[in-house]
Amino acid sequence: MEEDSLFILGIDEAGRGPVVGPLVICGVLLSKSKLGELFRRGIKDSKLLSPSRRQTLKGEIESLAEGVEMVIISPSEIDNCNMGDLELKGMAKIINRFLPDQVFVDAPTSRPLSYERKIRSLLFSKLRVELVVENRADKNYPIVGAASILAKVERDRRVRLLEKKYGTLGSGYPSDPRTIGFLRNYFRLYGDFPTVVRRRWRTIQKLKEEKLVRKGGNRDDY
Repeated sequence: MEEDSLFILGIDEAGRGPVVGPLVICGVLLSKSKLGELFRRGIKDSKLLSPSRRQTLKGEIESLAEGVEMVIISPSEIDNCNMGDLELKGMAKIINRFLPDQVFVDAPTSRPLSYERKIRSLLFSKLRVELVVENRADKNYPIVGAASILAKVERDRRVRLLEKKYGTLGSGYPSDPRTIGFLRNYFRLYGDFPTVVRRRWRTIQKLKEEKLVRKGGNRDDY
């Protein structure tokens, strides 16, 4: 079969670890004949690129791609469901949407073979696809790196939109002092957290406990 008639799909996500904002899963569909272009343009894991470089590459990826699909998972969905199950369903949805010949997925687990089986169980029964699920696939396969870049750019865009309503949020990660500052101040003012926050995250529980201690309470009394 000629490369022009073969389609490969790369899937990756952005936003597994943040306490603020959505999880974004992205799939990039590409004709196999254009795979070399990803190498030539320096497509790689989004975490290795600056925001400005990611933004530049976004346009190049979209111009090469046969299709791009995003699945957005909100903080409330993450709070109410198992995030791993949501990810699996999101990835399967993208694969079923494009029906590619070959799929490369960055596995967010230490057991990629088990993860592959779980994805396959959610695919259309008649779909015959070569499925490659690996750790560090975003670094090893440019097609997954492309999905990583678009997912990261989209998540960052959504966080910036949230900042227009809530003010400075930082990156949304618990390690970011700006994010913790926003959460602490919001809770101090309103006694709760907004819907853009993953309320079941350990970070949120720690901030609530911190509030009790400052008020002179003992969490064992509650």
